[in-house]
Amino acid sequence: MINKPRVILSGFADEATSSKNAVEQFAVYAALGLQYYSIRFIDVGDGVKNVMKLTVAEIQQIRQQQDEYGINVSSIGSPIGKIKLEDKDDGTSNSYIPFEQYLKNDVQKACELAHAFETKLIRGFSFYHPKGEDPEKYIPQATDRIGQITELCHRHDLTFGLEVEANLVGQNGTILAEIYRQVNHPALTLIFDGANLVMQGYDELEVAEQYRAMKPGLGWFHVKDYVAQTREKGGHVDEESQAEFVPSDVGVSGYELAFRDFAAICPQVEARLKQRGIPGVFVDLEPHLKGGGQFGGFSGPDGTGVALRALCRVLDRVGIEYHLRDFNDIRATRGF
Repeated sequence: MINKPRVILSGFADEATSSKNAVEQFAVYAALGLQYYSIRFIDVGDGVKNVMKLTVAEIQQIRQQQDEYGINVSSIGSPIGKIKLEDKDDGTSNSYIPFEQYLKNDVQKACELAHAFETKLIRGFSFYHPKGEDPEKYIPQATDRIGQITELCHRHDLTFGLEVEANLVGQNGTILAEIYRQVNHPALTLIFDGANLVMQGYDELEVAEQYRAMKPGLGWFHVKDYVAQTREKGGHVDEESQAEFVPSDVGVSGYELAFRDFAAICPQVEARLKQRGIPGVFVDLEPHLKGGGQFGGFSGPDGTGVALRALCRVLDRVGIEYHLRDFNDIRATRGF
């Protein structure tokens, strides 16, 4: 029997509300039919906090509210890896933290949060090389650090997802794939995000090429799209000025092409992930339809709904199955 391709819909629920209030995030996601979310920024009554800053009491409160709305954490949307590789003043505001300290404190905390929220996945990044320098020069250094992070995650029975993003060493699929190859660890997977390539100047055919480079390590998708960007590839991107984000069925990231190709290998990828205790292939909405920046974005409840419907149209066209809440889910919670 051949398994049909199937993904699990999730998303960064903090994009659904300007207040980042936990109950508002969960209410929007429940109303849209989603049962998973990636936790990033959240307010449980003491101001907006990144997930890395949550207290034990706040975690317990979030867990209780999640249960009330029938929602679970798909991944820890951490900023792990969004620091400088070297302590150099390169004109950016990116911070530098000595790596041994970073591994012991921040990465260890992310692992503890994953256990607290009962998820097997931590989202992360490939470190900032000095602005204006060739990222490929820093592949060995980034690989060494990502390898140590991945091994720590593995010892916690977790998996580290490495996202392609501008200004980092792994700013394109080719470099990220080389890091994946060199780390060569079962606890590492790659996260495709088409908009993060388009905003760097890649066109649809070039994005498809970068997707293919990532394909051997692919295990996760972030979904936001972008209109055509005319700029020289490889330069520094002012992330706070990027404003042309669009739904995934109207941009130039080629999500339909990527998902159509991925459908053929989805069952095998799903099986590999399940061996690590992950329930399946997560597809995370991160639409940024009303704005986005270096550490997050905003779509509002309406934008989140628009983005979800666009993603569902794409998945329907390529024959990938997914689940949104239906009456049977409601019956289950009411004890029918």
